[in-house]
Amino acid sequence: MSGRKQFDVGAAVDQAMRVFWERGYADTSLDALSAATGLGRGSLYGAFGNKEALFTRCLDRYSAIYGTRFEQALAAHPHDPVRSIEAFFAVTLDRIADPSVPAGCLVAQSAAQSSTLSAECGARVRSLVSAQQQRVRTSLAGSSADGRSLDELATFVVAVNQSLAVLSRVGSPDSELRSVASVACSTVANAISAG
Repeated sequence: MSGRKQFDVGAAVDQAMRVFWERGYADTSLDALSAATGLGRGSLYGAFGNKEALFTRCLDRYSAIYGTRFEQALAAHPHDPVRSIEAFFAVTLDRIADPSVPAGCLVAQSAAQSSTLSAECGARVRSLVSAQQQRVRTSLAGSSADGRSLDELATFVVAVNQSLAVLSRVGSPDSELRSVASVACSTVANAISAG
């Protein structure tokens, strides 16, 4: 259409996602989103509705990127649950080490700030954490441990994974993060062999 400024919606979501990832939902202003995306407030509202709707789109985009990577890592070793968990942590450690993305994890950041989120956004964040637990639980299913133990291990692995993101935001060195992941993998191995 003549006279209407066109923009790449996907690129705008990626740029907004980065702002939410760096600042968190509560500390992300419309001015910061406008500056990052190059869109005025009217264009942001016209394209996404409001800040909360844009945030939800950013959560979905983040989940699509990293959820796929987690799924591929966990599926790479279908008969070796411990190697699956090692691969799962490797995705997180690689993301943390990537200088082109913000430190931490958008989901972990959002979970930590859940008191500032609407009920709908809080539920979306919880669903993303639950999806991660389900992915991990599925990868552990081939082991001989009982179902309750596997549920607990999946929760443990996701808790460690989220902790890695938090530790990275406070500047913990890569060697410490890798050590935490290694201890977690040893814990999973021991729990599975005991089961």
